[in-house]
Amino acid sequence: QVQLVESGGGLVQAGGSLRLSCAASAHIFSLSVMGWYRQAPGQQRELVASITSSTVTNYADSVKGRFTISRDNAKNTMYLQMNSLKPEDTAVYLCNAESTWWHYWGQGTQVTVSS
Repeated sequence: QVQLVESGGGLVQAGGSLRLSCAASAHIFSLSVMGWYRQAPGQQRELVASITSSTVTNYADSVKGRFTISRDNAKNTMYLQMNSLKPEDTAVYLCNAESTWWHYWGQGTQVTVSS
């Protein structure tokens, strides 16, 4: 059974920082492109950042320079360091694991940024 478990969300003031973690099942993590998506109420789910197994990264324009995605293959865990948070970053953040053969989602963790 595949599991993606997010943690690290919460309430923070604008300008603050949070670090999200996504722990994944070992048998898929190293083979997956891992990504963070977010979905705000009434809006479409959007890609925040992704990282390949060879640590090539990709970021949405809205988070470039503020967010950093990383992965630790030894711990089967992906991270999202979020700095200089803005109220518009408020959303449920979801972990994603994707390959040619699978596409899995976590349950999500709420991030709320107050102004």
